[in-house]
Amino acid sequence: MLDAAAKLFVDPGYAATPLTAVAAEAGVAVQTVYAVFGNKRQLLSDLVDVTLVGDDEQVAMAERSFVADIRALTGLRAKLTRYARHLAETHARQVHVMLALAGAASADADAAAIWRKNLEDRRRGMAMFAADLAASGEVLVSQERAADVLWLAQDVRNYDWLVRERGWPVERFERWFVDSVAAVLGAPD
Repeated sequence: MLDAAAKLFVDPGYAATPLTAVAAEAGVAVQTVYAVFGNKRQLLSDLVDVTLVGDDEQVAMAERSFVADIRALTGLRAKLTRYARHLAETHARQVHVMLALAGAASADADAAAIWRKNLEDRRRGMAMFAADLAASGEVLVSQERAADVLWLAQDVRNYDWLVRERGWPVERFERWFVDSVAAVLGAPD
């Protein structure tokens, strides 16, 4: 059902897709969609969550293996490089859904609430990452500014523009992320 929702919420779009269409695409009764998700908003929310992490495991983001990998590394660039690899993998998986969500958020209150929650969750995550990076001793800006820079640089729309629209190889996107963020974080306020 999530795959069907991902397909239809991207094209023709969230607003244009009734749950009956999701059910038909998934090959289930619409009552099954309601039984599992309750409503269209919850289906969208669950889709965003699963697309973000890549599975439906009940493991908090901070407990995921890539976070442990980053924490085990020393040095600003090493940590950013590992995060950039995770970011590129995540964006490749979620770019279509997140862009569809961003578009739907401009016209639908439920989608707007989910989009806002995603933005806030990302900002909290980047605040935690900024604190970890500050421990390297190489960050010369405030943790608040570091979190803002990380939050902006990791936005899926950057991946969309550079990789999908401009045709950059993923490796170049990863280097751009590391170089850009390291340059700002390593420059005094």
